[in-house]
Amino acid sequence: MKVFVQSVNFNADKELITFIEKKINGLEKYFDKIVDTKVYLKVEQTSEKENKIVEIKVNIPGNEFVVSKQAKTFEEGASLGIDVLKRQLTKSKEKQRTS
Repeated sequence: MKVFVQSVNFNADKELITFIEKKINGLEKYFDKIVDTKVYLKVEQTSEKENKIVEIKVNIPGNEFVVSKQAKTFEEGASLGIDVLKRQLTKSKEKQRTS
């Protein structure tokens, strides 16, 4: 599976990118036919502490899941988003089995 990580208006460090890639690769346990995944990291210019936005797009045959999470850190946002994707991929896999 290909994982594309893009940081908007800043440079993400290698540790963050490695963390995200590792988490995303774990999704293959829930759905083994993932084509590719795109992760967009953005920093919102606000006075709030929760100004990090993580948007994850998972492309599977015939469908695409998009999750966007806002959190204090990119790691937290990625973890929250991946938890949602795990549920969505599991549901999608169950639907394929029953149809």
